[in-house]
Amino acid sequence: MNICFLIGKIVSDVEFKFVLESKHISIVIFKLELSNCSVVTVKAYDEMADLCYQKLQKGDIIGIQGYLNSNMEIVAIEVENN
Repeated sequence: MNICFLIGKIVSDVEFKFVLESKHISIVIFKLELSNCSVVTVKAYDEMADLCYQKLQKGDIIGIQGYLNSNMEIVAIEVENN
């Protein structure tokens, strides 16, 4: 498994959805702008999705530990909000 550590600013709304007929219950999706001005899509599932939806908002600067999935999106395992 690959692992990545990112720090950036949330540049989109934190979107929460329930997932039907999947191994996951819920998902949160948002865009993160990195210091080199590139933008990546971040996803989090289940308990981490709930935490992200409650604590994060557009404009927050956060740190993420996660991995890169096959769709070139970051799947968050841990999120640190300053």
